[in-house]
Amino acid sequence: MFERKIPKDLDCGMAMIMEIIGGKWKPCLIRNISQGHRRPSELQRLNAKASRRVLYQQLQELEEHGIIERIVYPVLPPKVEYFLTELGNSLLPVINVMDDWGTQYLKNPHKRPLLKLGA
Repeated sequence: MFERKIPKDLDCGMAMIMEIIGGKWKPCLIRNISQGHRRPSELQRLNAKASRRVLYQQLQELEEHGIIERIVYPVLPPKVEYFLTELGNSLLPVINVMDDWGTQYLKNPHKRPLLKLGA
């Protein structure tokens, strides 16, 4: 199992937020879940390029940080849904600003270095 040799420095606000939302799919998952309770299969469909294993890992990390909660309904077959906590809802303005910035960045190729999009 992976063990970190260099301890994380989480005394910095930026390091803390990157620890929480720093993952390829975490901002997308937060936004998807913000639109209502979501089942794992819905999240997989909305983020089709992500592997199931990575999505579940990132959902688990968001749950551990208190950003989302998971409801397991006592039915057969089992039904699971995710929803944003109050703390998760407080992240939405940050996620929205990041999305707006990225959208503007992509629209203006003259002000950014050449990127290999889709790589």
